This record gives sequence, C-alpha cells and structure tokens, in this order.
Amino acid sequence: MLYIVATPIGNLKEITDRAIETLNSVDYILCEDTRTSTTLLNAYDIKKPLKSYHKFNETKVAPSIIDDLKNGKDIALISDAGTPGISDPGQILIRLAIDNDIDYTVVSGASALINAFVLSGFDTPFTFVGFLPDNNTKRKELLADLKSINSTLIFYCSPHSITDDLADMFQGLGDRRICVVREISKKFEEKTFCTLSEGYKGLVKGEFVVVVDKPQKENSATDLDEDLKILLGMGISKMDASKVLAKARGLKKNDVYKNTFEN
Repeated sequence: MLYIVATPIGNLKEITDRAIETLNSVDYILCEDTRTSTTLLNAYDIKKPLKSYHKFNETKVAPSIIDDLKNGKDIALISDAGTPGISDPGQILIRLAIDNDIDYTVVSGASALINAFVLSGFDTPFTFVGFLPDNNTKRKELLADLKSINSTLIFYCSPHSITDDLADMFQGLGDRRICVVREISKKFEEKTFCTLSEGYKGLVKGEFVVVVDKPQKENSATDLDEDLKILLGMGISKMDASKVLAKARGLKKNDVYKNTFEN
C-alpha cells in the first residue's frame, strides 16, 4: 500500500495521530529532503528508513518504488511540508500506482492553500494555480487565461520571486485585492491585505501564498442603489448596509454612504 501522508506546514504539532501511526507502520518513507524530514520524525520518535524522492529524481526512482509496492511493501510518501502532489513531488508515483492497480490512499492533514484561502476571507469558488511558470511566455499565457475566470485565485510564491510574481499578476490580471500569507501556522504567521498595484511591502522571508480576490464588477450608482434597497428591505440599518456593500464591492464605507444616502 502507498500512503500519501500530509505533514505540518509550520507548527510541528499540527500532525494527525493517523499520520504518526502510518509513518510508524510502513517499511520505509519517501521524502524530499532527509534532513528536513528527520527533524519531524525525531520529534515523534519515528524510526523508519528514509529514501530520497524529489522532483529531480522522481522519474528515475519511481519504477523501483512500484516494484517494492508490487512485492507487498508498505511505503509512505511525504514532502517537506503539506500534502504531497500539490506543487510537490508525488503525481508521477500516484499515476504509476493507478496504472499498476496498486492500492494507495491519502492520510489527510495540512495544506497551505486551504489555510491561506480561509485566512483571506475571500469567497468561493477558488482556483488553485500553484507556482507561476518560470518561462515568461507560458507565464503570460497562463495569467491571460486566468483573467476571465470569476474565481478567487491562489498562488504559491518563493521569497526570491514574490516581487516579480506580483508585478506579473498585476500586468496579467489587472488590479485586484490580495491577501499575502507568510509563515502559516507558525508563531509569526503574517497576513497582509493590499492590492496588486500596491504590491507586498512586508518581510521577504519564508514561503508565500498569495490569494487574489475575484474581479470586482463595476460599481455603478444604479447597481449600488438596487443592492442597498434589498439590504434595507431586510431591516438592515443604513450604516450597516453601507458596511456590507462596501466590503462586497471593495469600496470605502463612507463613499457608499455619501453616494447613496446623501445625494
């Protein structure tokens, strides 16, 4: 059996009992970086052989892993943090397991994209993009395709690329509200709300998740009036109705109030 096991994305305590039990039960554990994974395993006194499995060798070593699985071995796949197969190695091995009719399952746990989406407060549906392509042409093509989607977008960014990534998102998607999340689940977890045109001005350290809000519809006076009538008809006060609509439209509360109730 192949176990795809989620590991903590920050706080080492955020691991499930099932994950610990699984890692203790398998014949060996596949990991991206043995040094990083050893820190986790030592914290829970898990003593199992580690084998290197990362994006640079997965195509080469995956067939031998499949042979071990066919021969009855139980194997766990982990990444440095989070759930394998989501912008981390794993997809090739999972597809081979499917092709060879090998039993496999996911041992649930942390995923940075879910945490960041919830922390943003933005609305569903959301589209997970992951890391932008390194190739500039492919990057522009992808952003052009995403521009027309009425969906919250979630990107992974490294510290060395965050500034350029946000600049390219601004060029490709237009100006939108964003939530930049850093150090998820750690002591100094940070959430920064700004716009793509403003860019991120915080500390450039650690891995980033950037949540980009849906494109905002045009805020015509007629639309505002109609929405406010609905809210007022529900018994909501003028001030509270202005707050609700301002948040939904990405406007300032006082501007909504003045343009509707004082004109």
